[in-house]
Amino acid sequence: MAPGRPPSFFPGNTLHAGVQTIYTVMMTTSSRRRDAVANRQALLASAAELLRQDPQASIDAIATAAGLTRRAVYGHFPSREALISELLERGAAKIASSVEGIRHDDPAVQIALLMSGVWRAVTDVKLVVQMVVRGPLDSTVSETIEPVRRVLLDAVERGHASGSLRRDQDPELTALLIERTLLGMLDVVVARELDDVEAQRILAATALGTAGLDWRAARDTVAALETYSPQNPVNGEAS
Repeated sequence: MAPGRPPSFFPGNTLHAGVQTIYTVMMTTSSRRRDAVANRQALLASAAELLRQDPQASIDAIATAAGLTRRAVYGHFPSREALISELLERGAAKIASSVEGIRHDDPAVQIALLMSGVWRAVTDVKLVVQMVVRGPLDSTVSETIEPVRRVLLDAVERGHASGSLRRDQDPELTALLIERTLLGMLDVVVARELDDVEAQRILAATALGTAGLDWRAARDTVAALETYSPQNPVNGEAS
């Protein structure tokens, strides 16, 4: 049978018109689905890139960047907010997955490792940071990044209990302050385009300072991360 031709079901290589129609419809539908998936991915990629440069970019601008019409964009998403929400959810999910398994006996090191993991994910999804900090959609990613909060709160509670981190306020408040400080700092380091090493150092040191460490202890803790790897953890558990 020649490639691309429908199979023959009848003697004498005669194909019933009804079978021909069904086959054609099936092939056309499959092709359209592939095109729709490709268009959606292109749309999301173009939107992410454009919104990094201009968080206020319109649907028309996003459609043009993706090589689609405004109508085609609305065929995938009912509104600009729905498009941005999906981008945020994807980015937040990537951040959350990047911190799975982070655990260290030293709460301060765990916080520093968490900041490092978040930054590594953020370098690919900077849109999340900018839209959460500057836009009204922070609730969109709130549940998705819950794993980050759990790792952070675990470290703060253990540090509070042992006295290695600040004890002058409730651990949940300390964790919340670190989270809010982190969002602000992420926006700064993304905007200033700092290199990875400097960005991770600043984020970790700032989080540790909020947790109650003085700058020297924070510096030493961050420096210790250079000897950490999933295969060679520093007095802790592998991630």
